[in-house]
Amino acid sequence: MTQHVDVVVVGGGQAGLAAGYHLRRQGLDFTILDADPAPGGSWQHMWDSLHLFSPADHSSLPGRLMPTQPGEVYPDAGHVVEYLADYEKRYDLPVQHGTCVDAVRRDGGRLLVEADSGRWRARAVVSATGTWSRPFLPAVPGRDDFTGRQLHTVSYRRPADFAGQYVVVVGGGNSGAQIAADLALYGDVTVTWVTQRPPRFLPDDVDGRVLFDVATARRRALEEGRSDTGGVASLGDIVAVPPVRAARDAGLLRVRPMFSRLTATGIQWPDDSRSDADAIIWCTGFRPALSHLAPLGLRGSRGHVATAGTQAVGEPRLHLLGYGDWTGLASATLVGVGRTAREAVRQVTGLLR
Repeated sequence: MTQHVDVVVVGGGQAGLAAGYHLRRQGLDFTILDADPAPGGSWQHMWDSLHLFSPADHSSLPGRLMPTQPGEVYPDAGHVVEYLADYEKRYDLPVQHGTCVDAVRRDGGRLLVEADSGRWRARAVVSATGTWSRPFLPAVPGRDDFTGRQLHTVSYRRPADFAGQYVVVVGGGNSGAQIAADLALYGDVTVTWVTQRPPRFLPDDVDGRVLFDVATARRRALEEGRSDTGGVASLGDIVAVPPVRAARDAGLLRVRPMFSRLTATGIQWPDDSRSDADAIIWCTGFRPALSHLAPLGLRGSRGHVATAGTQAVGEPRLHLLGYGDWTGLASATLVGVGRTAREAVRQVTGLLR
């Protein structure tokens, strides 16, 4: 049976919930379809030691401040999961968990959303599936030859899983730095951190609050026709959260340039020397999870859907929310997605009415 609603939101993580909050305020008939069996979005899949970059009161969705976590300045991932679950319940958001959306198609004057548990005809769709379900692995020579363990950020949980091993962490962003530090501070893991370029640490007093302010100032400057300030990228790449600072200051973060290939037993460096490794952890980022939109034929040669703000250029009934700056400033963050969600829902409401 096909159900009829005003709006279907695909994805029940932070972006989907922010959209749901504003849809509720507009009085629209909507449903949120989420592949995860429980609330919390991608936060429920993070590694054990992960903490936010910002304090709780700067990590909130619209309408509800995140409560502080006792004993923590920067809340951990478990606290975020609890917050998102409470948020979903507090605003009575109609999230159907355990529902995987396979396709979104045009169906006359509506969009047809096909999922493993049914079909919905909607006047508009908000895609908020994020990137966590689509990890990126680079095509490094010899990757298939390596006989040790290979995993991506999405599968890392705790350093004890690598006790007594030689581990290579690949990636010069926040995930690479934090996982390398997590392993190095454990003490029973030999860690080599490999990056394409020397890691650039942000000043130690910079956290998510400063990053958001800097990004906002850059956007305002560009909108007003002033010169580009460079934004966050001008400051550095890695937030020096306490564990990263501790490992760095103790000299435990041993960084080497990118290796040339993997071998059966480890890695080969550009000078042809070799190092053994038991595991490679690829902290090499993600791509937008957009396969459900394939029937609409909107993706360009680089895989992105062309958008004006959050609205798909080739399908005005579709909005993309929370995938990064290309769908709204800081829209992939807890604190940033609310503003973008409000604007997306404003446009959806105008279209429907």
